[in-house]
Amino acid sequence: MKYDIAIIGSGPNGDALACALADTNLKIAIIDKQPLKKLENPKIDGRDIALTHHSIKSLKEIGFWDIIPKNLISTIKTAKIFDGNSKYSLNFEHKDIKKDFLGCLIPNYLIKKYLKQLLKGKKNIFSIESELLDIKIHDDYSSLTLSNGKKISASLIIGADTRFSSARSKIGISSFVQDFKKNMIVCRMKIKKNHGKIAYEFFKYNQTLALLPYINNEASIIVTVSKENSEKLLKLKIKDFNKEIENNFNYFFGKMNLIGKRYSYPMITVYSKNFISSRFALIGDAAVGMHPVTAHGFNLGLQGIEILCKEIKLALKNNIDIGSTPILKKYQKKLHRVAIPIYLSTNGIVRLYTNGSKPAKVVRKFALRAVNSIKPLKQAFMSVLE
Repeated sequence: MKYDIAIIGSGPNGDALACALADTNLKIAIIDKQPLKKLENPKIDGRDIALTHHSIKSLKEIGFWDIIPKNLISTIKTAKIFDGNSKYSLNFEHKDIKKDFLGCLIPNYLIKKYLKQLLKGKKNIFSIESELLDIKIHDDYSSLTLSNGKKISASLIIGADTRFSSARSKIGISSFVQDFKKNMIVCRMKIKKNHGKIAYEFFKYNQTLALLPYINNEASIIVTVSKENSEKLLKLKIKDFNKEIENNFNYFFGKMNLIGKRYSYPMITVYSKNFISSRFALIGDAAVGMHPVTAHGFNLGLQGIEILCKEIKLALKNNIDIGSTPILKKYQKKLHRVAIPIYLSTNGIVRLYTNGSKPAKVVRKFALRAVNSIKPLKQAFMSVLE
């Protein structure tokens, strides 16, 4: 079976890339070991994705915004960041970027669901239920061996199979890995105090707490703690968990009630040493797996997809091999330029605001006030939301 592009991984990034290329004549395979029915009806995973205006524009261009129900989307008007128990906050307002809102919040499983729905009926997109066993690179194509016993070939292979990418390992690309030795617990809660479409982040000295506003005065709650404490939080009875979270937020939001399950994810960031190899490219978390503290993971993934699509479509226009090294090198160079500052600054923020030493506490408080009061510095932070 011959394809122009084979995408390994049918997550939001892999499917978004396929959607973005659906208007071409390219024959595209999406390979994932999960059954298609399961992918089309994904389970709630607790994660909610904050989208920037740039990401919203990208999703509109591929038709995603036309099919997702608007009553499932929440807007974020303001973001407030607190340090320790101080009442002083660093504030980001929608008026600072001259928009009606800072960004939108959409549950991750809904992004998966409606991207899959968008792919339905696309005659040049083919889903293959199988696991990748091996990749062999040749001069003018790549061949893939799959667990279903079949072999396929493609001009270009895309690794989109999470930050723990099997495709990346099989092709021989190593990565920089930062294990923060903490877990992120995410869940949905109903809160008594009106969130006012404000996102909150509290950098305590023993944990980080965040609240992202959702519809019907529900909120996405993110608690980052040590692995030991995360296990304790997961085992608490619902009533005790509610009280624990209320107390951790210093009753800032009043009564808080858990809706649904609690989910835990390890805090590990990944930056691939190369985004490309011969006839191979990485996108999304497989290229750069971000820490969620600045909510740039999927946003960065969409930027990478946009860059790669432009290079592929330009190659098609000029009758150039889409898997050729010069095309992929342009993609890598442009993505590095975008990704490195965001990745390093995010990891730097995490290291500083999870450091409870006395010198760090002083720097933490100074940093918040500096960003609030120095206009060019604040504009630099706000620019990623536009």
